[in-house]
Amino acid sequence: MIDENKKRYLSGLEGKPYFILGDEACAYGALFAGCDYFAGYPITPASEIAELLSAELPRLGGICVQMEDEIASIAAIIGASWTGARTMTATSGPGFSLMQENLGYAIMTETPCVIVDVQRSGPSTGQATKPAQGDMLQARWGTHGDHNIIALSPNSAQECLELMLDCFDLADTYRTPVIMLMDGEIGHIRESVIMPKLSSINHKSRKLAKPGEEIFGGESLVPGMIHYGEGQNVHVTGSTHKGNGMRDVSTKKVHDVLARRIYKKIDANREKIVRIEKDITENGKARIGVISYGASARPAYGAVKMARANNIDVDFLRLITIWPFAKKQVREFAENLDIILVPEMNLGQISREIERFVDCKVLTVDKIGGIPHTVDEIYQTIQEAK
Repeated sequence: MIDENKKRYLSGLEGKPYFILGDEACAYGALFAGCDYFAGYPITPASEIAELLSAELPRLGGICVQMEDEIASIAAIIGASWTGARTMTATSGPGFSLMQENLGYAIMTETPCVIVDVQRSGPSTGQATKPAQGDMLQARWGTHGDHNIIALSPNSAQECLELMLDCFDLADTYRTPVIMLMDGEIGHIRESVIMPKLSSINHKSRKLAKPGEEIFGGESLVPGMIHYGEGQNVHVTGSTHKGNGMRDVSTKKVHDVLARRIYKKIDANREKIVRIEKDITENGKARIGVISYGASARPAYGAVKMARANNIDVDFLRLITIWPFAKKQVREFAENLDIILVPEMNLGQISREIERFVDCKVLTVDKIGGIPHTVDEIYQTIQEAK
């Protein structure tokens, strides 16, 4: 949280415009969110986040550590979170792959933390300096077992800052890791960013357990935490455990109750978590819709406006929350449409999810190779779908 030392530092930034990278805006968002602890390993195109935080976080009394690899990085922020810190790491696709086992551990232990994934072309090393959106399904299903996840996707440098505030609040509210699904185009775009006013920031406080309360059970979907060093014993394990944290890996009911609650605490609050942005034609005559997210949403919306200028009715929906998926909002958006176009910098990862919830045709407008869509490319697809 923001103490007096942090307030003095941040008050020198608040309300001012800066011409910065999306990565840098993300880092400043973490500072305004009250991040206390960062652990990470350099990787393109996310390194600027660590670089800025290494310079600025210690000035606020926080800790920034360069770890030996990405596995250690996520392990470090999980441990620091249990001391009461607001923690984060930042990486790209290959590093995110390495983090998957400990991401599952954070989910199972209900540890609030933030993981920023500035996506680049893959698989493997791929195009290390080129943007992509190929980690969308990895964010949802990369770690094994039945679980749920929260992931947000910004489409501007300004939103990189603003969504970081949301990521930390969501992590603490639902006691879960939260993923910031940026992409290399947004991470390295340079735009004017207005720093927030401290008076406009209302951090969500982490729920703490009372003495004797179960920190992995009870009647609440989101039990309170106990922080290390506060005088109470706590057992934190990735194995199936009872409400008091003690292992029980053989009783069916113990695992069933635990896994279903961890899943449900996000699923039952889906409508509180989901954020979208839409622009629907006033006449309601559109039969073509466009759904996009992140960097791809920018030329997608430009193409929609171009189509309207040429008397083609097109509706537009931008996904800000990627997971949990906005199934209700997508279903409602598609009600009167004949076709939905989905521009994304992969071979159709979110298109597959959209298909599950709509009755109309879904067409992937894919592009890979490290070069984002142009407005004209997407507009041409709209014309062909007309």
